[in-house]
Amino acid sequence: MAGAQCCDNPPVLDSSSGHGCVVENLASLKSYTAGSPDAKRAVLLVSDVFGFEAPNLRKLADKVASAGFFVVVPDFFFGDPFAPEKQIPVMTWLQSHGTDKGFENAKKVIEDLNSKGISAIGAAGFCWGAKVAAELAKTDYVRAAVMLHPSLVTVEDIKEVKCHLSILGAEIDHISPPEVVKQFEEILSAKSEVDSFVKIFPKVAHGWTVRYDVNDESAVKIAEEAHQDMLAWFIKYVN
Repeated sequence: MAGAQCCDNPPVLDSSSGHGCVVENLASLKSYTAGSPDAKRAVLLVSDVFGFEAPNLRKLADKVASAGFFVVVPDFFFGDPFAPEKQIPVMTWLQSHGTDKGFENAKKVIEDLNSKGISAIGAAGFCWGAKVAAELAKTDYVRAAVMLHPSLVTVEDIKEVKCHLSILGAEIDHISPPEVVKQFEEILSAKSEVDSFVKIFPKVAHGWTVRYDVNDESAVKIAEEAHQDMLAWFIKYVN
């Protein structure tokens, strides 16, 4: 399911944001990268519908890179992220920006990283990107995955998960409400072959981990709590 909450609090995109750099051709995708490309472990961050130029997302990429990962944030929308000012409904936009295409391109990015000697890879997805992370979690492409305020993810997806998976949900989420996230948790807890961590953050809404107001101290604090949970998951399992 996708809906209006996917589009709340849109970021002001900034192509120059972040301390990393943009590469033009990582598996034919423009990507923001942070950290040393000589690292032996990497994290793929899959954006929400607003794409890879969102400053808060790039700031998070820099934070993950500082823990020793090579971090890649691809432009899965090829320069055409969802733009509310265009007044195109998000469901219409999704018809030409499907997560199925994102999944296929994500696999190509991971194959490119593998070819460069990076064998241990994790993936995190935000909203739209969580569906891509869920698809990756059904494969051997990643060692661990994190879904943050997921959209479009189903119970059937969770049943097929093959890697260690963390789900960070919001109390105020009409897209993946707490009762759905708890269903995910029940399915994962029955999977003895994978570890799982599920947490529902109180008093926050869908999108809170990347679409927070940097001037709101409480919003920053709870977003950073989720970021730390995500990073701890990758430190534990992507090695």
